[in-house]
Amino acid sequence: MPGLVEELRAAGAEADAVHWDDADVDWASYDLAVIRSTWDYSWRAEEFTAWAERCGAVTRLANPADVVRWNADKRYLGELAAAGVPVVPTRYLAPGDAVELPEDREYVVKPTSGAGARFAARYTPGEHATAVRQLARMHAEGFTAMVQPYVRGIDVSGERALQFFGGRLLHASRKGAVLAPGTPYDERKVAHPGLERWTPTPAELAVAERALAAVPGAPELLYARVDLVDGEDGRPCVMELELVEPNLFLDLHTGSVPRVAEAILAAVGE
Repeated sequence: MPGLVEELRAAGAEADAVHWDDADVDWASYDLAVIRSTWDYSWRAEEFTAWAERCGAVTRLANPADVVRWNADKRYLGELAAAGVPVVPTRYLAPGDAVELPEDREYVVKPTSGAGARFAARYTPGEHATAVRQLARMHAEGFTAMVQPYVRGIDVSGERALQFFGGRLLHASRKGAVLAPGTPYDERKVAHPGLERWTPTPAELAVAERALAAVPGAPELLYARVDLVDGEDGRPCVMELELVEPNLFLDLHTGSVPRVAEAILAAVGE
C-alpha cells in the first residue's frame, strides 16, 4: 500500500490511504475510491456492502458496489458452475440446515464470507464430531458454511493466483497448501505459504477468463484475482474469484507497481 500510494503521488495524483469505516472521510471529495486491504470486511459483510453502496453513490468505486455484494458471498461459486466454469465442487450449509458431511474422503469446511483461511479447516471422515462442532459455532455466529472436497492437487501443484488489473493480466503467483491436517479452524494460518512467481499456462488463462466473463452483468472490473487449483482430472478449476480486496502481492511483483498505478490513473480519467 505505501509503495502504491507513493507511485500515484509521483505521477501527480492526490492519493490517500484511508479506512473504509472512518466516518470522517468525505468520499465525495475523491474522483475514485479503490478498495484495497479491507481484510476485516468478511466478518462485517453487511456493514461493508452497505458502505460500498453509499460510497458508490457519491464517487466512482472500484470495483463497483454490485460486484462487491455479489463477490462477498462465496455462493457465487454455484453461479459460476451453472455458467459452465469449472469450480471446486461446493455444498452450502446455512444455519438450520441438516448437517451432512462426506464419509468417504477428506473435506474442507469454511464460511461463505471469509478471508485468510479464517474459520477454515480440513477434516477426515473420522473427525466428523470436530467438524460438527465447527459448524455449530459458525451457525451460532450467523455464518453459512461451505463444504468442499479437499483437492489433493494442491499438495502437488499448489494454488495459482492470476491477477488482472485494468482488464489485462498483471502477473501470477503460486503458493502451497494452507490447510494442514489437524489444524484447528480457529487457529491463525499462514495465508500464502511458499509464495512464488508463476507463469500461467494457456489452460489456466482460459479458465480465468471464463470465470471473469461469467460475472453477472459483465461489469467493468478494475482488478480481479482468480485462484486456481488442479481438480481430480488434473485440469485447473476455480477455488475462488476475488473481486473485492485481493492481495496483489506487489511486494513479490514489484515491477507491477507502475502498471497498477497507470491503470488506476486511467480509471480516474474515465
